[in-house]
Amino acid sequence: MPRIAYVNGRYVAHRDAQVHVEDRGYQFADGVYEVCEVARGQIMDMTGHLDRLGRSLGELSIAWPLHRAALEAIIGEVVRRNRVRNGLVYLQVTRGVAPRDHVFPAAGTRPALVVTAKRTDPAAAARRAEAGLAVITVPENRWERVDIKTVGLLPNVLARQKAKLAGAQEAWFVDPDGTVKEGAATNAWIVTKGGVLVTRPAEFGILRGITRTTLFSVARSLGLEIEERGFTVEEAKAAREAFITAATTVVMPIVSIDGQPVANGHPGSVALSLRAAFFDVAEKRPA
Repeated sequence: MPRIAYVNGRYVAHRDAQVHVEDRGYQFADGVYEVCEVARGQIMDMTGHLDRLGRSLGELSIAWPLHRAALEAIIGEVVRRNRVRNGLVYLQVTRGVAPRDHVFPAAGTRPALVVTAKRTDPAAAARRAEAGLAVITVPENRWERVDIKTVGLLPNVLARQKAKLAGAQEAWFVDPDGTVKEGAATNAWIVTKGGVLVTRPAEFGILRGITRTTLFSVARSLGLEIEERGFTVEEAKAAREAFITAATTVVMPIVSIDGQPVANGHPGSVALSLRAAFFDVAEKRPA
């Protein structure tokens, strides 16, 4: 069955989906995006993702492309038309199409909206979790407003490529003082020797991940303590466990950092228990 995309008011074959050459997302990275997991036919944490979309739009003074309820309906329709039971749904909003100029276009320029969905293999994801992932560390080189989920991701792209060339699957951005910020596409966590979950506060300097937020509730359901504070690369290497979270990975154990094993070099029980409990706690919307 061919894939279907929604592009500015039309459902079209994915292979034929196009945006205008002067779309500001294409020319300036002047846009924002969200990604929701689809699991067992349910769209996960849509409320949180759309709340964050609204914040990102507001921070950049971009209008909603349509009413929120209409956007929710389109997201569900794209998932259904693509028959995605397990996968991801992606939505992107840009400032719209206008003659190329750095300043904002004329009032009334309509934001552009694209929604796509694709299937993923939950069995393959489970195998990755059972094996665990490797991360490398890279110096922080992004702009300060990484709390806005923009499509301007070139530093993240370069970091992920560096990780791939090193045989790893993720890169952690690190401040000059050695403190871990977040991954190229994930939030970073460790588990201390005492079993406390540690993740950097999301008030400034990192993206407030929706999966990260839900994990607070998952942890409470398992009786686990969370401490929001910074941690260094060296503390992460010496931790009982390390893991990452994102809509694209849910919870994924980290087994090595810069080539050094974390603990015994195998996925930890805390990360795996959080992953197993996530679906039961997260918000679910029928597609």
